[in-house]
Amino acid sequence: MPRSPVPQSASPTPSGVKPTKPAGERVDVAQVLRRRIANHDLPPGSKLKEVELSLEFGVPRPRIREALSTLEERGLVERIPNKGAVVMRLDLDQVLAIYEAREALEGLCVRLAAERSPPGYWDDLCVLFGEPMLGYLKAGDFESFLAGHEKLRTRVFTAAKNAVVQGMLDSILERTQMIVRRTIILPGRAERGLEQNRAVLAALQRGDGEEAEQLRKLNLREAKECVREFHKFVI
Repeated sequence: MPRSPVPQSASPTPSGVKPTKPAGERVDVAQVLRRRIANHDLPPGSKLKEVELSLEFGVPRPRIREALSTLEERGLVERIPNKGAVVMRLDLDQVLAIYEAREALEGLCVRLAAERSPPGYWDDLCVLFGEPMLGYLKAGDFESFLAGHEKLRTRVFTAAKNAVVQGMLDSILERTQMIVRRTIILPGRAERGLEQNRAVLAALQRGDGEEAEQLRKLNLREAKECVREFHKFVI
């Protein structure tokens, strides 16, 4: 009895892997993976498999290796012999070191922003960080609360006009984004952070770079001690 022909698969695809983009559309693989790592869609310890990523993004494996190399350079993944690329897991000492770097860099950034911004540049943010941000806290709307802080950070970068400092901060901030999200729900931390950012904004509005720098550094020193105290929860 003749055998029926066995259907051949066009390309073996791991179960559950779906392309993330329409055919022909170029995707920035490194940027997509950076966002997933920052949001903990890819938590620490996650394995990044070249074959699966190649199929998901519809790009050849050399493109995936290039993206993983970029993530490794930014300290987001590590290459482990016989295991491949794995999302980095930060320990307490590494997180505290990042906060120390942030203190120096963000202090410099707000000072430059105060010195280089035109009159009226901060007016809308001073309004936002008044009743609206307090309202977000009272309502438990942490997404809007964090979005407000992100708006302030972006505006500071724009006013500072220093691409080197911005690039350094971007590289380290994405490594602690989830820690920041966990820290704001600790008792009193979000309220204290809001109070401090209002003071920073007032200094920015006055054009007082030295005061803005000292206030931002104080903010980050307190945040670092908060992380140290509650590290078992936030890391």
